[in-house]
Formats: sequence, C-alpha cells, structure tokens
Amino acid sequence: MTIDSLAPKTEKKRSRKNKAVVNENAPLLPKSQGQGSDAGFDDFNGASFSGAVFNLSTTIIGAGIMALPATLKQLGMVPGLIAIIIMAFLTEKSIELLIRFTRAGKSVSYAGLMGDSFGNYGKALAQICVIINNIGVLIVYMIIIGDVLSGTSSGGDHHYGILEGWFGLHWWTGRTFVVLITTLAIFAPLASFKRIDSLRFTSALSVALAVVFLVIAVGIAVVKIISGGIAMPRLFPVTTDAASFFKLFTVVPVFVTAYICHYNVHSIDNELEDSSQMRGVVQTALILCSSVYVMISFFGFLLFGEGTLDDVLANFDTDLGIPFGSVLNDAVRISYAAHLMLVFPVVFYPLRLNIDGLLFSSSRPLVLDNFRFASLTISLIGVIFLGANFIPSIWDAFQFTGATAAVCIGFIFPAAITLKDRYNIATRSDKILSIVMIVLAVFSNVVAIYSDAYALLKQNQTSRE
Repeated sequence: MTIDSLAPKTEKKRSRKNKAVVNENAPLLPKSQGQGSDAGFDDFNGASFSGAVFNLSTTIIGAGIMALPATLKQLGMVPGLIAIIIMAFLTEKSIELLIRFTRAGKSVSYAGLMGDSFGNYGKALAQICVIINNIGVLIVYMIIIGDVLSGTSSGGDHHYGILEGWFGLHWWTGRTFVVLITTLAIFAPLASFKRIDSLRFTSALSVALAVVFLVIAVGIAVVKIISGGIAMPRLFPVTTDAASFFKLFTVVPVFVTAYICHYNVHSIDNELEDSSQMRGVVQTALILCSSVYVMISFFGFLLFGEGTLDDVLANFDTDLGIPFGSVLNDAVRISYAAHLMLVFPVVFYPLRLNIDGLLFSSSRPLVLDNFRFASLTISLIGVIFLGANFIPSIWDAFQFTGATAAVCIGFIFPAAITLKDRYNIATRSDKILSIVMIVLAVFSNVVAIYSDAYALLKQNQTSRE
C-alpha cells in the first residue's frame, strides 16, 4: 500500500520536542499551555515512531477482528477476503485525505478539520459521531470480555466461559460481577492517563497478545488440516432470494468498524515528535492490521465453517479434536480478552476528549481540570458498563455503530472534506474516489439497515405464529 505525500515538499521536519501547543480551535485535545502551567506536560518530548504505530494499530485491532470470520460465513471465503483487502486500501486513502487537508488548514483535531470545512455544525457533527461510535465499540469490548470469561448463549446453546469452565456456575463467575471487577481493576486505572502516548507500552503488549491469539489459532487450523479434520470451506455466498441477497450487505458495517481509527489519527500525530513520520506510522499500522485480519478471518472460518459465531471467540469452547485442545482453547480466549482490556483505554481516550469538546468547548483544557477529567471518566465508564449488560450480541452493536457513526467518520466525512476542497488541493481522481466512497457507503449501509429491520420483523412474525 502507498500513501501520497501528506505534506508539501517544502515542509521541513517538525519536531514536537518541548513544544507547547495552545489548542484554541479544538479544546478537546490535551495540550500544554505554556511554561509553568503543567510541568509534567512541558517535559514531554514527543512520541516515538514505534509508540505511534502501536497506538494506531491498537486502535484498529479491537473487537472487529472477532466478527470478521462471521463475515466470511455470509460472503464466502473468496469475496470475504477480497473485501477485507479493499477496505484496507479505502481506509488508507481516507486517512491520507484527512492528513493532507489537516496540513493545509493547520488543524489539530478531526473535529477541528470538520469545523474548518463546514463550520461549527460540522465540528459538532464529527464530535457526536465519534462519541456514538466509540461508546458502541467500548460496549462491544465489554460484551466480548463477558462472553470469554463468563460464557454466552447462541441459538439455544450455552457456550461456557473460562471461569465457568474452571470453577463452575457461581455468582462470582457471572457476567455482571466479572465485568465489574475488570472495569474497576483494569479499565479505570488505564483510562486515567492524560496522554495517549502514555499507553504505548500497554498498546505494544495488546498487539503482542493479538499476535499470540493469531499464532495459536493458525497452529490449531494447520494441525487439523494435516489430520484431515477440516472440511472444504464455502468459497462463495449462497443467495436464494432477494432477502438473502440483501443480507450480504449486513457485513459492511462490520468491515467499517474493523478498520475505523480516524478519530485517533490527529491525537497520535499531535504527540509524534517528528510529524513527518506520520506517513510511515499509517502505512505500517495498516499493513500490520490488514495482515492480521486476513489471516484470522481465513483460519477462523476454516476452523469452524458454518458453525462460526458472530463472536468467533465463543467458538473456542468446543472439543477441537487435537492434543491439548482445551488448553489451547483457553489460551486463545485469555490472550484476546487481555488484548481487549488493553485496547479499551486507547479508544476511550478520544471519546472523553470529544465529549469534553462538545460540552465544555469554552472551558480550559481538560488535562488542566482534574475534577472535570475525573467526572467525565467515571460517568462514561458507568454508561459503557450499563450498555454492556443490556446489549446481548456484538453483531447488533457492530451493525448499529458501523451503519451510522463509523461510516461517517471513516469515509463520508473525509470524502465530504475533499469535495469541499477549501484549499484547492484535491485532484480530480481524489474527488471521483470521494464520490464513489460516499455512494457506496450510503447505499450499502441503507441496505444493511433495511435488511436488519426486515429480518427482525420476519423473526417477530414467526415467533407469534
């Protein structure tokens, strides 16, 4: 994958070392406010290339990876893998457009960039979409962690969680209690950092845990292939009527959610010591993540075939038919549950900043107001915890956030900024691609929402009969 130059050729290397940026137009970003205002932030020398890559990769590789094998179940192996690769290229292009116009307008946030092109209403719309998307994604994280540790029910069958399998059914192995302890012991402390670069070590660990999950899953699939325990997967979709055809589009929001990371691009870029490295950061992160997505989708669907669940982690509670199968099952689920626990604060960071920018745009920066910082953090974690206990399926959450806010953040907004072209820097091909992105995004997501509504109504009618 390639990214065109994200800045004019005359732009010199910009170092962020000891740089205090006053964030007047986008107060949602935490910035130092000069000497003496906050010594801890003035001493910040800028984020490293590797730290930026890990933070952006962690933003991308979240819960979406667990629903990707289910998209292959809908589309078939070949179209599904092609769609994953195409989505990676579209994501790269949309980020390239964002950063190009950011450089031209000297914006320091996604919302600020939208405000630069469409005024205060555009800025507020971007903030609202980030809030909706990130709350939905974080609820999904909690749901998956609850599924892995405490079990889930699908199609009348109960899939035991790790704690249920080890200790049996008790009140302290139940979903609500386990998620509560995870929230208090892990989410709350990690969400208390005021700079995203402070999460670089946990982000590196989270990427490593995702790779561990991938290696184990691939190893299991290879062993089963050698032993002849895997049937030929379905290569193409099966469509028997109009309803089954339109149902194929329900995977689009899942693909969008899997790659969405645009809301963290500016935060990472602002803290990067050398902003000219952002091109390499985006390229490296997308190559890493798309490779992981292709492999886990392929081997996940290969392993479980038509029995692939919406959350493929829940599949790892069955007898795999190989030596040490139960141990490997637990290792897979534990590694990815731990990964999601470490991804949580990276996605939570822009959520808190955008809510603060929307509600307290005229107040002093969030990092300088400890009471406001703590109040927002506690309130948001509480809302996410409640949502995770009332939404039963990650597929429902992905389809809602992916079909609404995520598609706006990832494709519609960057395309709209390009078509607006306030600084006359967009090429003809940029504008054509932007029109294509908007048309595809709107059409596919309208169809997905219609298909979901149709399936829900049909299910209700069947249950009444």
